[in-house]
Amino acid sequence: MKKLILISFLFLCFPFIHLRAQEATYVLVHGAWGGSWQFKNTAEKLEKLGAKVYRVNLTGLGERYHLANPEVDLNTHITDVINTILFERLDSVILMGHSYGGMVVTGVADSIPERIKKVIYLDAFVPEDGESVAAYFKDESSGSLLNSKDGTYVYPSWVKDTTAFPRDVPHPLASLKEVINLKNTKRLQIPSTYILTFEPSQGGAERDSFYFFSTRARKYNWKVIEMEADHNPQIHKLDDLVTILNNEK
Repeated sequence: MKKLILISFLFLCFPFIHLRAQEATYVLVHGAWGGSWQFKNTAEKLEKLGAKVYRVNLTGLGERYHLANPEVDLNTHITDVINTILFERLDSVILMGHSYGGMVVTGVADSIPERIKKVIYLDAFVPEDGESVAAYFKDESSGSLLNSKDGTYVYPSWVKDTTAFPRDVPHPLASLKEVINLKNTKRLQIPSTYILTFEPSQGGAERDSFYFFSTRARKYNWKVIEMEADHNPQIHKLDDLVTILNNEK
């Protein structure tokens, strides 16, 4: 009788045990000038849905602003994320990169594709081998975003030197100029989704600054989702973004 009760108990609990074993693991990577703080609310909502979420703060930005130095480059940021995955012993990772973070997650996927279940690009750069962020800023208007007062950090107009935190901070210029080296073809075998955010009032999806990268995603036969939002849906369209991310697990 006791054995029968135990078997029945395990049978009833099995769906819960199975659910826990299959919980989604997200690694979220922020964009230029930002920090992991921008995705705090995103993480909290995903965790309430049963996911496990890691927010990587890139060296020299956000809460690691005090570590900024001229040597911080794209490879530094790629290594930040790789080491988080390796030291936390993460597998089947849903890796999301926002904006500049697309450069970073592409490098991570190229380095450790066996750890990545899916890559999600949130209004982000999708680089090919030998490309850099700076290469996309050739015209006069967009080139102003790379203006550097000291040749070391980038100070766009909205970054104000105040004592209030959290806030955007100057971005290491070297990380925007360094080209990415992509050699592992297994990266392109990882299921990937591109989320293009656009504002209808600004002319629609095809007029968006990141539209080009959504067309590159389509060329790779990735899933492309068009979302009515500004460049920071994690702040201004949080619930909509969480719904999309949860559906992509």
